[in-house]
Amino acid sequence: MNTNWNFDNSYARLPERFFTRINPTPVSAPELVVLNRSLAVLLGLNAAALESEEGAAVFAGNRIPEEAEPLAQAYAGHQFGYFNMLGDGRAILLGEQITPQGERFDIQLKGSGRTPYSRGGDGRAALGPMLREYIISEAMHALGIPTTRSLAVVTTGEFIIRETELPGAILTRVASSHLRVGTFQYAAQSGTIEELQALADYAVQRHFPGFENASNRYLFLLEEVMKRQAALVAKWQLVGFVHGVMNTDNMTISGETIDYGPCAFMDTYDLTTVFSSIDTQGRYAYGNQPYIAGWNLARFAESLLPLLHDEEEKAVQLAQDAISQFPKLYHHYWLQGMRAKLGMYTEEEQDIALITDLLDMMQKHRADYTNTFRALTLGKLEGIGLFRTTEFREWYERWQARLGSQQAAKDEVHQLMRSSNPAIIPRNHRVEEALEAAVERGDYSVMERLLHALSNPYAYSKEQDDYAQPPAPSSRPYRTFCGT
Repeated sequence: MNTNWNFDNSYARLPERFFTRINPTPVSAPELVVLNRSLAVLLGLNAAALESEEGAAVFAGNRIPEEAEPLAQAYAGHQFGYFNMLGDGRAILLGEQITPQGERFDIQLKGSGRTPYSRGGDGRAALGPMLREYIISEAMHALGIPTTRSLAVVTTGEFIIRETELPGAILTRVASSHLRVGTFQYAAQSGTIEELQALADYAVQRHFPGFENASNRYLFLLEEVMKRQAALVAKWQLVGFVHGVMNTDNMTISGETIDYGPCAFMDTYDLTTVFSSIDTQGRYAYGNQPYIAGWNLARFAESLLPLLHDEEEKAVQLAQDAISQFPKLYHHYWLQGMRAKLGMYTEEEQDIALITDLLDMMQKHRADYTNTFRALTLGKLEGIGLFRTTEFREWYERWQARLGSQQAAKDEVHQLMRSSNPAIIPRNHRVEEALEAAVERGDYSVMERLLHALSNPYAYSKEQDDYAQPPAPSSRPYRTFCGT
């Protein structure tokens, strides 16, 4: 049965400094445990054929499809502020699938064995973290947030050693591309100007139509990446998503969320929220994410300096002028999103104070972020302690007066809020529940029900009510791990 792989491999036509050709390391007994059938159809693949032994063999790296050109990508990056030479230590790009609509997507196997960039690692991955990436990336897609996606997870029939012995797995990740800020840092640090230029030309041609009309295509590249990242991080903030490891190698040029290691969604609203066990200083805390995005973009701009202008001083000025616009750009996207969450169609000066006063109250009273906006959307102001306070009642009157000042019917306001405030998010305790059932008992039904509920987070359906419940109170903070 034909699986309909349709590979082209434009990245493999870049200078060989940017990759190493290498095949995945075969595994002993691949078994397909999750397949994203709707994504398979979008990619032009035959979902039924992918569910066969042959499909599992491809997802495990045991069989290479025709026209695929497996390779590991080279890149560098600042990890927690320190620069390192990195590269795909446990991921191999099979190639780029061309869809029936002519779109291009990277097909990458994560956990497929050692590469020249493994830095001593075994190149493998555990089942739990791969299922976690599948759940969260698909939830992000349903929320309308640009993201890499997950096509399949296979178990390998082998165990990997971390703190304990864990079942091995491989995730098939789908991305607009795997070009990162760190790819450009790698080119600037170890390549020639001609190689850097080849990479930049490739990036604009692949992701940014309209570059032909730009007077300076490399400044255009910087500005377009900055716009996409500003919009992306604003969307994270608006749903309470904490990435957890915003290193420059985890920041895509395309503007997609990538790497779902220690990520999680915030329950109680708190700007200092950190979930990652290794982020002991809070560098990547929820409230810091916009600033880190700006910092990462500054590193991207530094990498592009040789291309921005022949004269270094002018190149630096162009970069600084561009990057200085990021805070304003981010704030525009965030404020636009917050107005929508509160049903505001128009713009008034008082909006910023109205929004920040609500968030300050939420932090003070440790209100649940998602459920506060859910309750405001539904108009059900009970069951949340914040709503019983005098300061909230005063704020509510101000908000109602603000809504009354715009020419919008109540139904329109409700619809705007409903489409901007998810009824549910992938609650951490629900994700852990699904992972435990799958990894410990081989029961994927818990995960399947969770994924179904998350597939339309703005539905406000009855079946979602149970998934909207926050976790039981605990004296121990929730912690996530990179899953390497």
